[in-house]
Amino acid sequence: MTKAPAPTGHALRTQAARTPERRAMLWIVALQIGFALFLFSGDIGRALPRLLAPSTAPALTKPVAPGDQTRRFAPRDLPARSAPPGSRPLPASGDMPTRLLFEDVAWQGAPALMLTGEIAPGDAARLADHLARGTVPATVFLDSPGGSVADALAIGRSLRALGVATRISAADVCLSACPYILAAGTTRTVDTDAWVGVHQHYFGENTALPAFLAVADIQRGQGEVMGYLIEMGIDPGLMQPALLTPPDEIYLLLPEELAGFRLVTPPAQEG
Repeated sequence: MTKAPAPTGHALRTQAARTPERRAMLWIVALQIGFALFLFSGDIGRALPRLLAPSTAPALTKPVAPGDQTRRFAPRDLPARSAPPGSRPLPASGDMPTRLLFEDVAWQGAPALMLTGEIAPGDAARLADHLARGTVPATVFLDSPGGSVADALAIGRSLRALGVATRISAADVCLSACPYILAAGTTRTVDTDAWVGVHQHYFGENTALPAFLAVADIQRGQGEVMGYLIEMGIDPGLMQPALLTPPDEIYLLLPEELAGFRLVTPPAQEG
């Protein structure tokens, strides 16, 4: 068997020079893995209590009363309800699209628009395109379990600029980020038995960020929402029940709270 030649002096020097580089690279990789494990364990630590002890709040269909308004919430598990005749332009289908569905309809002799489904990222731009191609509605009907806060705020500003009214029929819901669209109406109507609710939002924060940066993103998002509510003439105190309610629960607003936070307009103003 032929014996492998011994490394030359040049090869030995090259290997020795590469050793610190390899060590440095190994340290960098080890630090990255350690950082990733740290973040992952933090996320698990925050989520585990909710997973092991899921919400014990009543089902969404249970009646609410003052002081008993928190209900379990899953955006894609909403019960279908029948709309009273004449309360909305189209019969309620019971289907909840995974992004907003735009339907041009007529209501009381004027053009109207129905927004149905979850608010997905990019829906604000889609709605802007839709409005640019069609007739400006006088009233926008809402039926949404919420979704992207940023898109809800952008949609709200677009609707306020058009001067439209917003409305929720008795069979429909407006939860999570949806009330921010409701807030945009120059007049705002919520029929009896409609569900309007708020809770904590994620604001799209990146879980790969260190905790202090993630908290900064959340605080910035909350500040933007408060500024938006003030801009729309809504009492920013609406944020209190929202911040106290976890994302897997929803705080349903009573009629007197809707009026108190100015999410609905007085009948005289609507006329």
